[in-house]
Amino acid sequence: MTPAPPPRVFRRRPGPFRGRSVPATAARAALAVLSSCAVLAACAGPPRDGTDGPGSSYALSAGTPKPKGDIDSFTWAVYAEPPTLDYTVAFDYPQNTVLSNVCESLMRWTPGLTLEPGLARKASNPDPTTWVYDLRSGVRFHDGRTMSADDVVFSLGRQMDPNNAAAWAQNFENVASIRRTGPLQVTVKLKKPDSQFPQYMATAAGVVASRAGVTAAGKDYGTSGGLACTGPFSLGAWQKGQSLELDRFDDYWGTRAKAGKVVFRFLTDPSARTNALLSGEADGGYLIPTESYARLKGSGVGTLYFGEGLSTVNVNVTDIKGPLGDVRVRKALSLALDRSGFVKAGLGGAGSVTNSLTTRAVWAGASPETRKAAFAGLPPTDRDIEKARELVQEAGATGKTLTVATSSIGQDVSLLATAVQGAGSRIGLNINLKSVAPNAFTALFTDPEARKGIDMFPLTYYDSITDPLDLLTNFRTGAYLNFAGYSDKRYDELVDRATATYDRDARLRIETELQKLAAEQLPWIPVAEWPTAVFLNKRITGAPTTIAYMYYPWAADVGAAP
Repeated sequence: MTPAPPPRVFRRRPGPFRGRSVPATAARAALAVLSSCAVLAACAGPPRDGTDGPGSSYALSAGTPKPKGDIDSFTWAVYAEPPTLDYTVAFDYPQNTVLSNVCESLMRWTPGLTLEPGLARKASNPDPTTWVYDLRSGVRFHDGRTMSADDVVFSLGRQMDPNNAAAWAQNFENVASIRRTGPLQVTVKLKKPDSQFPQYMATAAGVVASRAGVTAAGKDYGTSGGLACTGPFSLGAWQKGQSLELDRFDDYWGTRAKAGKVVFRFLTDPSARTNALLSGEADGGYLIPTESYARLKGSGVGTLYFGEGLSTVNVNVTDIKGPLGDVRVRKALSLALDRSGFVKAGLGGAGSVTNSLTTRAVWAGASPETRKAAFAGLPPTDRDIEKARELVQEAGATGKTLTVATSSIGQDVSLLATAVQGAGSRIGLNINLKSVAPNAFTALFTDPEARKGIDMFPLTYYDSITDPLDLLTNFRTGAYLNFAGYSDKRYDELVDRATATYDRDARLRIETELQKLAAEQLPWIPVAEWPTAVFLNKRITGAPTTIAYMYYPWAADVGAAP
């Protein structure tokens, strides 16, 4: 998800059944090795043309300059303190920004948003319901133990344990068993073929920790002491409410981190966070407040970069029992929204209007024909107030009242809520804004009671894998983020078919149908694509610009600037 910026990731987790639904799947009997990118759309990565799409007013950077050498330490600004660093509940930006440097997964998302081996040196798919992970040898945990297949079975098992209420539990709903099939081999049997499961093994869902270390920590795991993981940094001092330190792990199996220490400072106020970046109190940070983009760009103390974020800004429809139950009202609001004005004011000009709930980058693995089909015929983004007013009148909704939640959590939230209110007023709807505190806004994602009386609220969604289904599955009947209870048998069948299909382009062709259905029915109203923002002062460089930092050990790449 929490002060500004908004809790963009709550799209996936909280609650006793946290996570996206894992739809049924079907078969393809062929051997596939992840490292060859044969079966996963995630291997394709996003476009690298330097822009974010049609009408872009800013450039995307593939990365930041390589460092000239090591650095003793650097300080990083984060907008909230992680409540825990237990990998099973790592569902939001603050947790994963830290955790990605300490705990590693079976597979790895790269800065280019491609997939490569992680703690598993190889992953193979000998039949449609079997994934075999062959592990690296000699990998040391921070607690001094050596990684084995038993640790993998234990770690993945924690995600499936209902007593843990794991954030990633639904990604394991299709798992029949996880077994040790050798000292350094683990075999996962699926109930049905599942094209999505192997992709999520590059996220926090695939993290491996020391069984002995986690067991010894007990209920304190993730909140005190070490995390008993394998990453380039180990957890150091944690001063609650103030800061958290990571120390370089010298027995790391991979490339040694360039910094000896990383200090994360918890700066919940957007102005304080910006001032820390300007003063040098913090050397860098992700999730820069949009209202500070211009100030940081012109400061001369560092560089503001933009990279692929796989993120869309949307209006989440939470109640279809009232006026929004008529799709004509949802279409009218979409037609009346001033998307360009929102991008300029709410996103600091760094974004692009969109009529798609998915980003263009997640379709990079598709053939040109499929990629074109995914965006052909989608509703226009240009405003048409007259047409919108007619739709409201046809639906008999003129004069009806709707309530939109807003919050001081960030101007991207507050200004989008205001834009919805303005759109409604022009087409005959009464839109009330209900302002809630940042923590109460977070509760909208976790507590049905908090959503009572709320018809809509702003939601920014990022993908954890480079596959459109990551977002599109949210509108399946019963999916966690399907707050309004949208249900369409045809849609559910397509989700099942797409999840069933290992062949990349065949799956993406099915997903184009899902994309069009979602565009027609508008369970969420798409507004804009939003890049990742990262600021680095003149001391440091090397941090990835893409949203890969959520699952990639980005801090290990940061070193002294030339």
